[in-house]
Amino acid sequence: MLSDKLGIYLNDHLAGSTFGIELARRIAHQHRHSVRGAELERIAEEIDQDRQSLLDIMEALGVPTRRYKIYGGWAAERLGRLKPNGVLYRRSGLSTVVELETLRLGVEGKTLIWRLLLVLAPGEAHLDEVQLRGLLSRARDQIDTLEELRLTAAATVFSTEVRLP
Repeated sequence: MLSDKLGIYLNDHLAGSTFGIELARRIAHQHRHSVRGAELERIAEEIDQDRQSLLDIMEALGVPTRRYKIYGGWAAERLGRLKPNGVLYRRSGLSTVVELETLRLGVEGKTLIWRLLLVLAPGEAHLDEVQLRGLLSRARDQIDTLEELRLTAAATVFSTEVRLP
């Protein structure tokens, strides 16, 4: 293992990825019948694969997983569901916008870990630069898709009605 600090850093990102995969799955499930449902499902699957890649990297580096951080990420996603959305008993379009923004921010964070590991890769035999570049490229594609979805949802939620005189 490179250092204890790297172990803490990787486990923190593991907690974030746990939050992210739970959120991605929920968004994909809620929009499974929409026009963009397949894209959301693909992103959820990729985020799950990326989380597994992180776990594999941690194992290769000899970094033990801290279960309490995994549970913390899971609990944080559940608590995030309690935020007010302007509607009492059902989801609102605002929920979709906020959830897509949150997921996009998580994927942005994921790019940071892949970039950091790329910096460390030349000095660490257990880090595969080709794999890390692929993970970074996929995260950037996810960001582009999530941004498009977010802007589409925002345009729907925040559009004003045209009133004729």
